Order: sequence, then structure tokens, then C-alpha cells
Amino acid sequence: MKQICTFFCLLATVILLHAQDYTSNNIKYYITDATNHYVEIRNSSSASGDINLPSTVTISGTSYSVTSIGASAFNNSTGLTSITIPNSVTSIGNYAFQGCKVLTSATLSNSVTSIGNYAFYGCTGLTSIIIPNSVTTIGTYAFYGCTGLTSAILSNSVTSIGSNAFRLCSGLTSITIPNSVTSIGVYAFQSCSGLTSITIPNSVTSIDSYAFQGCSKLTSVTIPNSVTSIGAFAFDSCLELTSVTIPNSVTTIAANTFRSCSGLTSITIPNSVTSIGASAFLSCTGLTSITIPNSVTSIGTNAFQLCSGLTSVTIPNSVTSIGTSVFQSCSGLTSITIPNSVTSIGASAFRLCTGLTSITIPNSVTSIGAYAFMSCSGLTSITIPNSVTSIGDNAFNSCTGLTSIDCHITTPLTINSAVFQGVNKSTCALNVPSGSVSAYQSANVWKDFSTINSLGTLNTSNTQSANNLKIYPNPATDFVMVQNAKNIKISKVNITDTNGRIVSTLNHLENGKIDVTKLPKGMYIISIFSEKGTENFKLMKK
Repeated sequence: MKQICTFFCLLATVILLHAQDYTSNNIKYYITDATNHYVEIRNSSSASGDINLPSTVTISGTSYSVTSIGASAFNNSTGLTSITIPNSVTSIGNYAFQGCKVLTSATLSNSVTSIGNYAFYGCTGLTSIIIPNSVTTIGTYAFYGCTGLTSAILSNSVTSIGSNAFRLCSGLTSITIPNSVTSIGVYAFQSCSGLTSITIPNSVTSIDSYAFQGCSKLTSVTIPNSVTSIGAFAFDSCLELTSVTIPNSVTTIAANTFRSCSGLTSITIPNSVTSIGASAFLSCTGLTSITIPNSVTSIGTNAFQLCSGLTSVTIPNSVTSIGTSVFQSCSGLTSITIPNSVTSIGASAFRLCTGLTSITIPNSVTSIGAYAFMSCSGLTSITIPNSVTSIGDNAFNSCTGLTSIDCHITTPLTINSAVFQGVNKSTCALNVPSGSVSAYQSANVWKDFSTINSLGTLNTSNTQSANNLKIYPNPATDFVMVQNAKNIKISKVNITDTNGRIVSTLNHLENGKIDVTKLPKGMYIISIFSEKGTENFKLMKK
């Protein structure tokens, strides 16, 4: 019986406590701590005008401190135009001012330590905000959709910017992130389309996914050495971003990180980076050149697809495979160096690279994927090494400019009829190993080439070729000259050692001169590719 009485006494106290609220100017104060005399503001959406909240209120003759603005306290108020929060308040609850569309200013006191999730969500009339030194965290969606916000000053006490914190603040033109911040959350500044510059301090260690996606007017960004990770889509569709420096602390460029940054003209990838994610630079149409460091071991699918301004790229020896559609539709690409470390060329890897004129596939490659070079209409010559064991469907389909194919595979591979579909087989010469001509002449698809020559026929400097090409001096120590009496158009020159390894490729022969200064002493084969086919010369380097 005593326990029942105690229960009812406590229940009565709770009911009395919650009944002891106070209303003034449509603002409701609820007692949260009767002992310490604390109250919280709740259920005040009907409040309107310019409000200067008191630090204390008197209820039944007792003074109470206003310590917090509760969850949804002024949610969707249609008349609240400004709010001044007193020093007694330490926290602003979740959704506190959500949807207060006519709220133009909010003055926060130095006592506030946290801004709750969705606190000012959709306050489209808010033009500026100063976060006081007392605040350590800005909650998720805190200022989401505050389209009228033009400036935000964050204090040095803030350590983290929550996900979506300033997302869709399209009027925000600049923001300074203090040295206290260590992480920038997911979607933190996404679609801040008016943001032109951003300073990321050395305290930041991570930039999360989508952090600056759609900041279409952002022109430059410097990422400090403290940053170790940049999330997927972090700078996706930053259309006016012209340059970016990635620090040595970053090891991975995530998927879609700089996708559709069409204004990007240069990018520095440090030696710390080991992988470039899928679509990392997709549609960066302004990018003209890229240097991939030796630390990179993998390049993801579509990584540089549609980079139509890219004219040259060097792939380092550390890369072992070129993935699907990595350079697809890089229509401005005129030359590409594939290193001996690469073992496979993925499907559509160079598809629609219409500016590519010649390609040498190294002896390390064992497979050429489907559509790998499809519609490379500017390609005039290709070299297929004897290491290749498979050529995918449509690999060279619609390479309408091909005039010569040097295939070093002794036994003809079984290939699909679409591999060379669209290639003019009556004018394109197929050059194959000595002793394999008859095998190719009877092999399906390969036999469709009208001209099948032997690669084994070598000329010396003392005899001219059928096309009046000649090299001299031979032996040579520094330079070899190519005599071209008929002014035949030469597209490429390969120098191959006695192991069949291509040691040098020249895509432009200036004044008929070939520099062999750096070649070790020994015997080499010089292959000259021209509109008339391929001529091979034996050279002795002294």
C-alpha cells in the first residue's frame, strides 16, 4: 500500500511539473529541472515578429533560466522574422527553426554548444549566420536549403560539419572552414551553386562523399596535406573548377571524384596515389594532359571516358591492366604509350578515340577486349605482339583508316568476323611472321585481307626497299637517317631488340632522323610504317 502511495505521489509531481509552464508572446516555456530551475522553449510555432528571448522567466514567483530551445520549438513558423538567443541557452534542438521561411536573422549566444539536426532546415529567408566560439558541432541538415544564405562564419571551436549541413545553400558565395574542423561530412556543401572559393584547413583529414558536388561556380580548391581520403563524387560537376592539387597524403582517388569537371585543365596526381577509381575524371572535357605516377597500379572503369580535350597520356609501368572504357571517346587523344607491365586491355578501352593514329601493343599484353579500339577511324597502323592469346569481338571494328597491321602471332588466332569489320581489307596490308603467311591465307577472317606479307623480310642499308626507303649509316652510333626518295607518308617508326621487345616508338619523324644514342650496343630491327605498308631494316648499333 505504501508503494502505491509513493507511485501516485511521484505521478502527481510529474503532472504538476509539466503543468507549470509559462506562455509569453506566444512562446511557451516548460520546466525541465525544478531543482536547478531550468526551462526549455517548446511548441512556439505561432510566435511572430522580431523576438529577443529572455535569459530567465518567472513562474509562480520563481525565476527559471532558459537553457534550451527544444525540438521543433518554432517549426514552420510563418511569422517569425528574427531571433536573438540569450547566453543562458546552451543547445538548439533538432528541427528547432525548420521551415521558418521568413526568418532573416538568427543571433546565437556564446553559450550555445550544439546546433541540432535540421535546426534551420529550409529557412530560405536567412541571409547570414555567425556560429559562436562555443559551438563544437553543426548537426546534419542544420542549414539545408537556406537558399538566401550568402555568408556563414564558423568559429574555431567547430570540429565537425555534419552531413548535408549546408546542402543547397545556393546563395552562399564563400565560407572559411576553421582549423578546428577535422572532417567535412557527406553532402556538406552539395549544390552550393554560388560558392566560388573554399579554404580547407590543415586540420581536415577527410572530405566525405558528395561534399562539394554540384558547386558549379567553384573555380579552385587547395587540398591540404592533412587530408588522407577524398570521398566518391566529392567534387563531381564542379563545372568551373580549373585546377586542383591533390596532396601526397592521399592514396586513392575515389569513383566519380572529379566527374564532369568540364573546366578542369590540369590535375597533379601525387606519387602516393595507388588507384584511380571508376569514372574519376569522366567528362572532364577541358583536361588536355595527364601524368599518372608510377605508384598507380589500377585505373578504374570509365576513369577518363569522354575527356575529349585530352591529347596525350603516359601510363606508368606500375599499371597491369587498362579497364573497361577507361579512355573511351577521348577524341583528341593522338598518342598513347602502353607500358610492358600491362597484361590486358579491357573492353572499349580506346573506343571512339578518333584522333589516335597509331598504337603499339607491348609484348606483355595477352588479351585485347571486345570493342577495345572500335571506331578509331584515324588509326593507320597497329602492332599486335606474339604474347596476345585472345582478341575480343569488334576489337578493331570500324577502324576505317587502317593501312597496315603487324601481327607477330605465329599461329593465327580464332577470332570473330566482327573483329576487323569495317576495315578495308583490300587496301590494308596484314604483315605476319615469316613462315606463317600460308596459315593466315587459309585462316577464317584473316584470309579476307588481300595483301598478307611476311614480317621476316629485312632490308640492309646497302639496298633500297621496294618503296625506295633506305637507312644510313649502318652500323650507327648516334643517329640514323631515313632516305625517302618517293616522299612516302610515314606514320610511325618502331625499334625492336633481338628479343622482340619494342624499345622505342616514334610517332613523328623529324627531318628523317632517328636518335639511337641511348640504345645499348647490339642488333635491332627498325620498322617503318607508311601508307604503303611496313618496311623492316636490320641495324647494328655500335
